[in-house]
Amino acid sequence: MPEPVDPERVPEPVTPSIGLGVLHLFCRLGEGWQGDAMVDAVRRATGRGTQVVTVAILGHRADLAFMALDADLWNLRLLQRDLAATGLEAVASYVSLTEISEYAAGVPEELKQQRLYPRLPPAGKPAWCFYPMSKRRGEQQNWFTLPYEERLELMYEHGSSGRKFAGRVLQVVTGSTGIDDFEWGVTLFAVRPDDLKDVVYTLRYDRASALYAEFGPFYSGIVTPIEELVALLAAPGGDGSP
Repeated sequence: MPEPVDPERVPEPVTPSIGLGVLHLFCRLGEGWQGDAMVDAVRRATGRGTQVVTVAILGHRADLAFMALDADLWNLRLLQRDLAATGLEAVASYVSLTEISEYAAGVPEELKQQRLYPRLPPAGKPAWCFYPMSKRRGEQQNWFTLPYEERLELMYEHGSSGRKFAGRVLQVVTGSTGIDDFEWGVTLFAVRPDDLKDVVYTLRYDRASALYAEFGPFYSGIVTPIEELVALLAAPGGDGSP
């Protein structure tokens, strides 16, 4: 008979040539969810070197979210397995990779490394949201038929608008073409919730967004350490018990 598989033995790594794999998991508390086991699952992941951002989600779509980053996709899958075993029910997910945009070739090397290997969550920015997006391929507006120079000009305008929010908002754009339904995932960390509203509203006036952007659903919440998040969810009047 074959030898039993050690559940903690990770197979040969599956890694991108540069950058990190990124997994967004949006979960609802299932019946009998186990708070202590949830904390342990996140701690095991961070012990393997995975970055895990935990978020209390506002609204009906989910109760909490996990944003995990790791060079090895197997480590992301192990976290997903361990969280499912705690009684969480995944209601949505998104898979992507950190990347350097083709329009950012001239940025300083330090900034490139920050985009490929971000350290999250940023201090002092508890307001959080995530949304996927793609560029339009319509008959009248088709991003992919524009000359590169025109696309570069539009993205430069878009980037200039975003830089006005430096210090207030950290934007993490990850690529998902061929990996998930949209072409990018956008995660925003902000000082205040209205910073999220202001930056998205402002950027939608740029031609790159106004003419060519298509957006998926938005998820909003509050970045919260896993221990605090479990304690809050388990409090009297909360959504469940650990």
